[in-house]
Order: sequence, then C-alpha cells, then structure tokens
Amino acid sequence: MKQACLFLVCIFFVQILQAQDSTTVVPKKRYRTQALGMEGAPIIDGVLDDASWNLVQWGDNFIEQRPDENTPPGQQTAFKVLYDDKSLYIGVRCFDDEPDKIVKRLSRRDGFEGDWIGVFIDSYLDKRTSFGFIVTAAGVKGDVFGSNNGADEDDSWNPIWYVKTQTDDEGWTAEMRIPLSQIKFGHSEDQVWGFQVMRRYFRNEERSVWQRLPRDVAGWTSEFGELHGLKNIEPQRQVEIQPYTVAKTETFEAEEGNPFEDGSDSNITVGLDAKIGVTNDLTLDLTVNPDFGQVEADPSAIALDGFQIFFQERRPFFVENKNIFDFNVSQSEAGNTFGSDNIFYSRRIGRSPQGSPDTEDGEFVDQPANTPIIGAAKFSGKTKNGWAIGVLESVTAQRRATISGVNGDRRKEMVEPMTNYFVGRLQKDFNDRNSYIGGIFTATHREELPQALDFLHRSAFTGGVDFKHQWNNRDWYLEGNITFSHVKGGEAAIKNTQESITHLFHRVDADYLELDSTRTSLTGTGGNLQIGKLGKGNFRFESGATWRSPELELNDIGFQRQSDDIRHYTWIGYRTLKPDNTFRQLGINYNHYTAWDYGGNHNYLQFNTNSWQNWKGNWFSNIGLNYAPLEYSNFALRGGPRLRLSPWVSFWNNIETDNRKKMRFFYFHNGQKALDNSYKSYYMEGGVTYQPINALSVSAFPSLRINHDKLQFIDNFDDVNGSPRYLNGEIDQRTLSMSIRLNYTINPNLTIQYWGQPFISRGRYTNFKHVTDATAKRFEDRIMTYDQDQVILVDDVYSVDENLDGTEDFSFDNPDFSFVQFRSNLVIRWEYIPGSELFLVWSQDVSRDGDPTNGLLPSLNDNIFGQKPQNIFLLKATYRFVL
Repeated sequence: MKQACLFLVCIFFVQILQAQDSTTVVPKKRYRTQALGMEGAPIIDGVLDDASWNLVQWGDNFIEQRPDENTPPGQQTAFKVLYDDKSLYIGVRCFDDEPDKIVKRLSRRDGFEGDWIGVFIDSYLDKRTSFGFIVTAAGVKGDVFGSNNGADEDDSWNPIWYVKTQTDDEGWTAEMRIPLSQIKFGHSEDQVWGFQVMRRYFRNEERSVWQRLPRDVAGWTSEFGELHGLKNIEPQRQVEIQPYTVAKTETFEAEEGNPFEDGSDSNITVGLDAKIGVTNDLTLDLTVNPDFGQVEADPSAIALDGFQIFFQERRPFFVENKNIFDFNVSQSEAGNTFGSDNIFYSRRIGRSPQGSPDTEDGEFVDQPANTPIIGAAKFSGKTKNGWAIGVLESVTAQRRATISGVNGDRRKEMVEPMTNYFVGRLQKDFNDRNSYIGGIFTATHREELPQALDFLHRSAFTGGVDFKHQWNNRDWYLEGNITFSHVKGGEAAIKNTQESITHLFHRVDADYLELDSTRTSLTGTGGNLQIGKLGKGNFRFESGATWRSPELELNDIGFQRQSDDIRHYTWIGYRTLKPDNTFRQLGINYNHYTAWDYGGNHNYLQFNTNSWQNWKGNWFSNIGLNYAPLEYSNFALRGGPRLRLSPWVSFWNNIETDNRKKMRFFYFHNGQKALDNSYKSYYMEGGVTYQPINALSVSAFPSLRINHDKLQFIDNFDDVNGSPRYLNGEIDQRTLSMSIRLNYTINPNLTIQYWGQPFISRGRYTNFKHVTDATAKRFEDRIMTYDQDQVILVDDVYSVDENLDGTEDFSFDNPDFSFVQFRSNLVIRWEYIPGSELFLVWSQDVSRDGDPTNGLLPSLNDNIFGQKPQNIFLLKATYRFVL
C-alpha cells in the first residue's frame, strides 16, 4: 500500500515537472521623473492642477492583474512623479466613468476598504524590500513595509507622509507627498528605484498594475518596473522623538479582608519612544517604560493537551520591523510542521511573572500581573548593498509579590528576576539578489535567582544559520536553516526543563533518553531543509524535512511546542490562472506528512487533500479532507509511555460571501472522528458583518466547539499496588464564544473601535480509566476502565479502590471545570497631527470559575451579567517631534 502510494506520487511529480510552462520574461517598464523647478512644489489638496505637474509625462497603460491577468482593465489609471531634495510627489488619476459609484468606505489607518490606489517603491533596488503607500478614495491612509520579496508584510509601519483625495467628473484623484526621510536608499548620483502602482477597482473587485505582474510569478518586489531620473538626492536621516503620558484608573470587586483588593487603583506614568536614523539605511528605535495599554486583549482560549498557546504579538514597538528578526524553525507551504516555532518570540519580553509565592491560610497576595520593560533599543534596517541588520536589547524589571500575613505584617518575594534579552539578526543578499544567507543569535540573562525561582534558567543562548537560493527567474528555490540552543542553570532548572512537556526525558519507555538530575546545562539542535517551485505554470510544489533534537530548548526568548521530532512533508498544488464561467480562480492541493522520534519510532502519517474556490460572484469557499492511518504520541501521558492513538479522519469547510457587499456572511466548520469512535470533535463558527454606512461597520462571530474524547489525560500516579497509573477519563467538553466588533470612523484620523468576547468552556469527566498497554492496536486493549463501585466522589475528591478491599489506593481532585470570561476593549483614537495621537481606552474583564453542572448559557448569565467587572480606564497622549 505504501509503495503504491509512493509510486503514484512520483508519477504525479514527474507530470508536474513536464507540464511547467517555459519562463516568460516580462519587459521592465520605465518611468522618468524630474526635479521640481521654479514652479515650486504642488499643493497637496488632491487636485492635480498645479503647474509643476506639467513638467513630467503621465505613466499609463495599466494592465489587469486579477482576475483576468494581461487584459485591459475595467477603468484606466495614470500617474506622475516629481521630486525635490526633501520629498517625492506623486499624483494619480483613477478614471471612472461612473464617479457616483466610487466606493468610499471609511476605516482607521491600514483599513484598505473600498477603492484604493497604492504606490510601491523598492528604493534599495534589491528586488526583496519595498515601501508601500496606499490611499483609499475616502482619504484613508495605509502603509506597508514588505520584505522577503512580498512574502512578509508589516502594516504596523507608520511613516509620516501626506495625502489628499478628490472626486470629479472623470473619477478620483490622489496627491501624495512622501518625505525622503521615510524611504531608505543609498548614496548615488543617479538613482534607479523599483516602482509599481496598483489600483483596486472595487466594483469589479479588480486589480490593475502599471508594470505587468503575471499571476504565476513567484514574487512581488522582484517584478516591479523602474523609476529613473532621480539625480543628486541625498539620503535623509530620520530623527523622531515621541514622549507620552498615561493616566490610568482601575476598578474591581473588593475582597473583604484583603488589603490589596480594596476596589480601585490609580496611577500616572510617562515614557518615551524615539526613532533615530543612524544612517539613511539603519534606524535606532528606543523605548523607555513603554505602554501597551491600548493594545487589544488576547482572545480567550483553553488547551487540554498541556502545550502552551501561541498568541500574536500586538505591541507596536515589537511589531514594527519584526520581519527582520523572524527566524522560523520549520515554516512550510505544506503546514503541519509546527510553523509557529521561532527562535525569537517577543511575547517573552514583558511576560507575566513566572513565579508565585508560597502562602499560608489567611494570607493575601498582591501578585504583579505583568513585568515592566525598563527600556528597550532596536537597531534595524537594510543597507543598499544587501545587508539586513537587526539588533534588539531589552531589560525587564525585577518583580516582587507582596504577602500580607495573618497578623498584618508584610513581606516580599521575588516572582520574576531582572532579565536582559538580546537578539542579533543578520542577512546578506547576493547572486543578483536571488540568494541570501543569514544568521541569528539570542541571549537571555537573569539576575541571581532565589530558591523559589530555581526552576528558571540563569542564562539561555540560541542561534541559527539560514539560507535561500532561487533560480530560473525565482521560480525554483532551495532553502533551509540549522538551529541550536544552549541553556544553563541550577540542577533544579535543568531537571525541570528535561521533565517539561516539551521534552519529557523521563518517559518510561524512551531508552534513548536519560533524565540526569545533576546536569546544569542542555544543548540541542534543529533545522529545516526544503526545495520547491512556486512560479510559472499551473503546478507548484514543495518537499522537505524538519527536525528537533530532544535537547532543543527555545522557550526563554523563542517559541517551541515540542522536541524529539524528525518530520518529512510534501505539498503539491494546482491553480488556475484565468477565470472561466464558474471561477475567478481555483486551487487544488495534496499534502502528506510523516514523523519519527529520535528513537526511530514511526509516530505519524497523515494524508490531506483540499481545494479552495473564488467563485465568479466573488464568493470564497474551501474544503479539505484528512486521513491519518498512523499516530502515536510521546506526550499524551505526560511522561508515561508512548501512546497509540486510533486512526482518524477529519474535514473542514469554509464559505464567505462577497466581501464587497454591505452585508456579508461567513461560515466555517470542521470535524474529526476516530475510526473506532474513541474520539470525535466538531467546531463551527459563523458570523455576519454589516456596514450600513461608509463610516460604520458591525460584526458578530459566534462559535461552538464540541470535544468528546474517551482518553483525556488527568494525572499520573507513581506507585499504585506496585505499578504506575496513567489516569485518563472520558471528557465531554463544550466551548461557546462570540467575538463582537464595532468600528465607527468619524474621519480617517478619528475612530471609535469596540471589541468584546464572552467565552465559556465547560468539561465534564466520566468513565475513569488507566492505560495498561499503551501501544495495543485495539482501543479497548490499551485501557482498564474503573467500575462505578471502584470510584467514589466525596467533597469534590474522587477516591479509587481498585481491588475493592475497602482501602483507598489513590485519590484525585474532581477534574470537571467551567471557565467563564468576558473581555472587551473600547478605544477612541485621534491622530490630531500626523504621528501624534490621543487614546482613550476602556477595558473590561470578568473571569470566573463556574459550576460545571450548569448549562453553557445559564453559566454565562450567572458569571458575567450582574458581576462587577475589572475596569481599566486609560488616557494616553503622545506627541511626535520630527527633527
């Protein structure tokens, strides 16, 4: 069977290679600009009537890029470019024979709603990095910093530039002034920049471009046209200083007798952000006592598998230029390769304190909620000759919890040490920008640790080398990386790492692993190697392998779910390049993944096929099917033996209506089921977004997850009647939530945004059992289920009498749970002058443990409505000085 599957895949692969279209070289268009003369700079009012615009010719003859590539667009576009020694000036005419139908939807910055025009500049001419300046017909600005030839985009980049739009009988116009200080370029008497202009014609959901961009090219920036005529312009050093002040008031439910929970707290803080252009290419970002209070809260989530949950970084200081610092351990087109694992995970900086004090009955604790960042500096950018550089240094404060004793005396215990974090990243382009090689190094150092925090590493070092080589006009690529880690600490810290769920060196059947409680360091490696083809023709593919040694440990400043894994993956995809009577575009994919551990055990085999569809009416849908005939888990029993899981099948399906409509709908669902019914789950999420007027958008997305697992881990017991017990139960879990959003845009610089999410997850356990033969083929042969008379519940504690001799063999707390939470953010944001903002924020949080015997909706009602929430009110003011 396996050989037959492999044979078919090989045949399919050969056909793919034979079916590829030959490379088509698209000629580069050129636009020649000119310096401003005596006419002076144009007035930025959106009306292209200034005499200076007559100095240059129109750039025109746009071509459709999608849906029907290389055909005349529905409406034409033209542009002009001028410059002086401080700024670039761009005027754009978007023709429209029905100007009253131009869509002017409002949003906050980077909303990209309705009709828009975008100007994209590769001022390095490195064919990998671009600066994008976008404006909608409503005058909403957007800007994006692109790297890795368009594969990575950073829309948190907020340069200072100026733009106005106007509508007239011929369509609409945009007039831009982009200071040269916001663009990075090198010293050259005669500059040549990569240049592209793209238009979104909203009514047809059409993109048109000045420089033709075939749909099957394997890149974005590399396909730009060229901007000529820039003579004797000097790189401008950027110097911006942005002080801020925050007034904060917090109210919450008072706790009787607790001196730390009296019902309110207030404070005022100040801080400073600065951006200094060391050279035109490289920027130094500084922050002192940064505030992230206006950042939206993380969505609620519960994980029963024991692994940590990955949350996206939202804090502006860390988000900007994050592409330079990224070092994904094993990202792939195929997926299922732990793609979120990264050597640098900035959420580690300023995390919640990792320790908690020991207390006695009657004592109260003031536990810090987060770790302040004393200061951070980031030196980053890319030079004209292809060096991408990133250096980040940050120091977080020591945090102590305050304990109030039964006699009123107080003491303090350290719960987070002062910690220094360092990240250094370097990449170099070569081979006409078709290849790069790079490296990263990180270091984490903690001050001397008290005994209560001896589970933490004193220091941790990680690093890696990555490369990518592209050929045949970037259609083909070979890339990979090698990663290493080295952590140091006391014996307790290294033992804790070896026993953590990421490693589990104490697994009883892992002869190739050894738990050494005397070690004071741990060194591991990992890596990824892949080859693929993304450009030219209908077919694409990628195949590769990734590995993580048992000792690899990235979690001091990175993110890593598990180690001890060697994994192969393959993805083959087909996509249409031209619309037909049914689809604007259609894609079909095949994937497979298989994995081993370092002991040579074959732990995983999965096959997947899926398809996505963009329908003629601009609806979107997809469907996918998975089949896993083989799966073992080294982690399910948390240090117990390798556990065989039953073969399973799963599906997913998604439908989205036309996103141009003012009322649009979304529905997604997936399900998974073991072939022997030992496990089944179902998840569904629906939603509606309604935009009654251009300034207002309201959406609601409820979801429900049902999880029924006959083998859900509870706990391990070392010695019960002479042998260990790996206790599991049958869980019936229901999770209900709904995300609600409201966005009201008074004007492009003044917005009101609301986000709220009620959330409840309830789990009930029955049919307790322990694992007896972890690798047995039949599910029933893997377990021994306890009868009702062997398990007794008293005062929320289960007592187990295995041999019914009247003596308790072991006991465990009732694992049933009900977690209820409501989080919300209301943010009023006013950019009163470019780069300077005023925030008014109201955050709410209600988090409670409910009664697992109640239903979902009654638990929401009892534990959210009528309860006193934690309220946080923030008033934040910033002012950006540009020197």
